[in-house]
Amino acid sequence: MIDISPGLVTLIMLGGVIVGVFAGYPIAIPIGGLGIIMGYLLFGEGVFPLFYSRLFDLLRNYSLLAIPLFVFMGMMLERSKIAERMYDALYGWFTGLRGGLAIVTVLVGTVLAACVGVIAASVTMLTLIALPSMIKRGYNKSLAAGAVCAGGSLGILIPPSVMLVVYGPMAQISVGKLFMAAFTPGLLLSALYCLYIAIRCILQPSLAPAAPAETTEKEPFLKRISKLARALLPTTILILAVLGTIFFGIAPPTEAAAVGALAATALAAVYRGVNWKVFRETSIETLKVTAMIMLIGGCSFAFVGVFLSAGGGKVVENLILSAPFGRWGAFFVIHLIIFLLGFLIDWTGIIFIMIPIISPLVRLLGFDPIWFALMICLNFQTGFMTPPFAPAIFYLKGSVSPELGITTADIIRGVIPFVGIIIVTLFMCALFPQIILWLPNLMIGQ
Repeated sequence: MIDISPGLVTLIMLGGVIVGVFAGYPIAIPIGGLGIIMGYLLFGEGVFPLFYSRLFDLLRNYSLLAIPLFVFMGMMLERSKIAERMYDALYGWFTGLRGGLAIVTVLVGTVLAACVGVIAASVTMLTLIALPSMIKRGYNKSLAAGAVCAGGSLGILIPPSVMLVVYGPMAQISVGKLFMAAFTPGLLLSALYCLYIAIRCILQPSLAPAAPAETTEKEPFLKRISKLARALLPTTILILAVLGTIFFGIAPPTEAAAVGALAATALAAVYRGVNWKVFRETSIETLKVTAMIMLIGGCSFAFVGVFLSAGGGKVVENLILSAPFGRWGAFFVIHLIIFLLGFLIDWTGIIFIMIPIISPLVRLLGFDPIWFALMICLNFQTGFMTPPFAPAIFYLKGSVSPELGITTADIIRGVIPFVGIIIVTLFMCALFPQIILWLPNLMIGQ
């Protein structure tokens, strides 16, 4: 065993993670490797029971059982073709408006977010369904790509969200309350995206030509109403089945996730989207995503256990509390750290590493834990669209047809304004905390 100051431990461990990520290793490798090596050097063989106990606590956490169920639900809905039906139904209402298809893209992404909860599925579906329609109608490539990335990224914020399922146990907060708290800021973010698209297309009409009049008038009003109702009814039933049971205290999120998985399978069967091949592929993808999250979680638990035992948590706490301007200065420092980490690390790594370290500071600083958690989750939205990590950008680039001629530079230019809108939303929720806290305060039985 060696004797190292807590400050040096903090520098080595946090710096080592950054170096490992820049070197191109999957996040679990530098986190787990540093945790094991530093743990053995600092505490000897006695550290291995610590690893075992923390990993066992992670695997037996009942709330995390909702992860595979929500992932399965999202993957199954991807096969049900409901996104295509929603897009077609909304298309007739917005084609006469400049930027209407981009607005429809964000709206479909918002509805999908309340059904899917997985960013990969949401962005991929919107890329395949919405992006070709916009490009073929002369939409600016950056605007179209930005709308897809922004709308698809809502899938990880608006419940049922896998991110919130992971965050709750790490911060010892009710996942059900996090679900309810995420609704209003998620919908606010969606509305601001649509408002930005509408205003920009009015100011720059060439970015998004309006559809010809004959295109918008070919369907009678009542037929469009009926088509929209048929498209939205299945998703409405699914949302109520999952989130309604949580809101009214009928079932906690894990049981509600099981209801959602069953309902999504039934919905896909109704639309003839289920067969043995689909079920097998969905199950394998669910296993991959869940295993990835749990692997990162297990490695992070080893890392955080050593880090906190060696005094690193106290170093980070003192650094944050020493920020100028009191608790709001500390709040800014925390969000700056989260924002910068979003450029480099997946949200799972940030939650598993940072949340156990900063959560004890929340009550010390006098912030509401639910409000603070949602502010962090809003901040995570920027990480999905800020390179070099930027998963939304790479999901779009990986699934878009080469014939559309969309480059990575087009996508990056398109997402920058939406990242700015996320920051504006953060300021609004800081000034008006009830945007986040109103709905969870109405919950029954929580």
